[in-house]
Amino acid sequence: MNWTLLFKTSLYTEAAIVKGKLEENNIPVQVLNKQDSMYVLALPGMHEVYVPGQFKELAISILNEVLRN
Repeated sequence: MNWTLLFKTSLYTEAAIVKGKLEENNIPVQVLNKQDSMYVLALPGMHEVYVPGQFKELAISILNEVLRN
């Protein structure tokens, strides 16, 4: 499967909300936690949300809906 980056955030909860909304719409989704465990308190990490390439357009429209609310 060809995964494509949909969204990046430093907040895990934001990534989890996006993931949940995508899954509600039957879109496969993966969240990659890029936070270094050695620097959890000092540096915020990034959480990246990926979807398969064929779902990108639909996922973008759902993401825009989530971000508006």
